[in-house]
Amino acid sequence: MKNITIWHNSRCSKSREAMKILNDKNIEPKVIKYLEDDITTENIKEVLSLLNIRPREMMRIKEDIYKELNLKDESSDDKLIESMVKYPKLIERPIIIKGDRAVIARPMENLETLLDS
Repeated sequence: MKNITIWHNSRCSKSREAMKILNDKNIEPKVIKYLEDDITTENIKEVLSLLNIRPREMMRIKEDIYKELNLKDESSDDKLIESMVKYPKLIERPIIIKGDRAVIARPMENLETLLDS
């Protein structure tokens, strides 16, 4: 199987579930602890391209920081990306990358579909 990367938050039950699925399939992914590692604008743009989505679709819109920053009314994709770089807690999780494709594993079936492709 191609190399797999996961943007992982060990405190998130969905992220832990994704890791369990990968481990059960004997897949040892490259783990990016995006809350601890320095995530750059380019990292986010690359993942957005692989996901084929806009920045807001990769954001946790129910987070307090999203509301505090009034991002609901932000129309600039660049500003949304800057916000994710500065506040990585805004990034939806888990994100699984396989080759030139990626999914947000919510629902977890997205991960299964990616692995089967």
